[in-house]
Amino acid sequence: MEKIVKQIQLLTLILILVSTVIAIGSELLHMVNIQKVTLADLLLLFLYLEVLAMIRVFWESQSIQITLPLFIAITALARFIILQGKSINPEILVYEASAILLIAIAILVLRFRNSPIVGLDKKKKKK
Repeated sequence: MEKIVKQIQLLTLILILVSTVIAIGSELLHMVNIQKVTLADLLLLFLYLEVLAMIRVFWESQSIQITLPLFIAITALARFIILQGKSINPEILVYEASAILLIAIAILVLRFRNSPIVGLDKKKKKK
């Protein structure tokens, strides 16, 4: 059963990889056709780049660190805010900025959770 699940994971990973490469090509073709590159386009390419990095990490280690999806979430939220433009209600931006801040705090906690500076180190030093 474990072997079947592993094969399904790898097949799904290959599908995600192929879909991401197609999406990158489609976005690049769109930018060439309209002869314009916007910040939202660049952020979308960064999203695709992060997805490719997550695929590589999963392929190599068969696990995903939580920070990669958090980076994708921050980039996606930033892109969403940019796409909404200036006509948006400022109160909505407060909620989105709060979401970005919470994700950034989560990344910091995850990065430094084992740091002796923070004091959350679970490993006891042997003397």
